[in-house]
Amino acid sequence: MDVNSFFRTMSIKMEPPLQHHMKNVYSCVALSTLSAAVGAFVHVATGILSGGLLSALGSLGLMITLMNTPDDGKNTKLRLGYLLGFAFLSGLGLGPLLDVVIAVDPAIIPTAFFSTCLVFTCFTLASMFSNQRQYIYLGGTLMSLLSVMTISAFLNIFMGSYILFKAHIYLGLLVMCAFILYDTQIIMEKRRNGDRDYIWHSVGLFLDLIQIFRYLLVILTDKVIQESNKKKK
Repeated sequence: MDVNSFFRTMSIKMEPPLQHHMKNVYSCVALSTLSAAVGAFVHVATGILSGGLLSALGSLGLMITLMNTPDDGKNTKLRLGYLLGFAFLSGLGLGPLLDVVIAVDPAIIPTAFFSTCLVFTCFTLASMFSNQRQYIYLGGTLMSLLSVMTISAFLNIFMGSYILFKAHIYLGLLVMCAFILYDTQIIMEKRRNGDRDYIWHSVGLFLDLIQIFRYLLVILTDKVIQESNKKKK
């Protein structure tokens, strides 16, 4: 598909107001990703702040604050500040995991990041150009899978099964990819029904992106460790 065909297809699938809304959503996702990267950098490189329980509680608090601050057309900068603060603390919360990854192989981080961007872009485009509402009905199934994953992760704390661990991270990656399909079409449907809150709409996609990044970090790190162990044998 050439560039002209791409934009013609976009115009057919998405009316101009929806196109404008989605541009705003993805701009917020990009800003959130940048803010999260700054948070992760602060943990890894400066030691001024560290990710942990306080950063997790802080990010949750800011997300709840954003959710409970309705868009009135005059508080956009305030709500954007809440969003970026939430993203910063989310990135800070990745710090302990990044410390482990860096100890194994620092090259894993850029590989995971660019892989995350590629996955996110591909599944976003697949959702936008698929039949409308095709993936909206995934919601119930995805929530059920999340419940199963939560229970299995809790049980594995006591079981210590490597096989269950592997199944959890790969299933988690697949589920988050499916959430991109679902969340994208939910956002589009909300906008068509008159909901213009692009700042809040971006939160779901940002969470999808950061979770995919987290899973890829774990998968790639585990792969490097396993290969290293094989060489030692």
